[in-house]
Amino acid sequence: MWFIYFLLAVLILGLTVLFFLMVKSFHNPVVRHETPKNLPFKIQEVWIPTKKNKKLYAWWILVDTSAPTIIFVHGWGRNTQRMMTYLKKFCCKGFNLLAFDARSHGNSDADGYTNLVKFAEDTISTMDYLKKQSKTENNDFYLVGLSIGGAASIYAAAHDPRVKKVITVGAFAHPAVVMRKQFADHHIPYFPLVWLLFKYIKIFQHLDLNAIAPEKHIVNAGARFLLIHGEQDQTVPVTQALRLKKAAGDNAELWTIPGRGHSDCHLEKGFWEKVFDFFEN
Repeated sequence: MWFIYFLLAVLILGLTVLFFLMVKSFHNPVVRHETPKNLPFKIQEVWIPTKKNKKLYAWWILVDTSAPTIIFVHGWGRNTQRMMTYLKKFCCKGFNLLAFDARSHGNSDADGYTNLVKFAEDTISTMDYLKKQSKTENNDFYLVGLSIGGAASIYAAAHDPRVKKVITVGAFAHPAVVMRKQFADHHIPYFPLVWLLFKYIKIFQHLDLNAIAPEKHIVNAGARFLLIHGEQDQTVPVTQALRLKKAAGDNAELWTIPGRGHSDCHLEKGFWEKVFDFFEN
């Protein structure tokens, strides 16, 4: 009998340790960075107030105060450096540009666990800052979001009518579905570990993954959407893009790219022409 109790204790201990490691895995890596030199445009480094008295580090590129502003929202564990390719491509297209580090990313203030809602709140905070500081006279804002940044851009557009156009690359429709897939890929069973993790997120982080799912909010946005997704995306399956398109209806155009994954869609021939056309027309 003692042997059975011993095995049960080992099992419980093992599950507890694994659960702890799962929770810790949602602390994204923080990569500090410096402003690159010898750029084809002038970057102004700014600090933007956001929720919980935190501040965001951002790059502001002013072209014309009467022009729309494009805000770039990076992905999980990334920072403004990830958006440099986009900034270089858009710098001569007549838009004001702003790229920021989300809370607990890059040079911005830390604020516990990162999630979709925090990304969206930070995105809205950048718009509030630009208007409050009179850095732009134009009330139209466009968003470019990658991965969770794309999902957050959808959420932000649904909660702020100043967002007129949104381009997402590799965005997810439902965070819980993607999380379940990622854990399954690592052979971690849904019950009891992933199930417990979802309960932990809901109780201790006050986050209902079903309620915040972008597919539940995209229909409420007044913006137009261009949803871009690689058909070989192993991080966020292309089925997530199909769900977003179905939920958005006529407000969204879906472009799935054969042979592309989660982080290389911008290398596709015709990519930049398509995104420029979407924002310019």
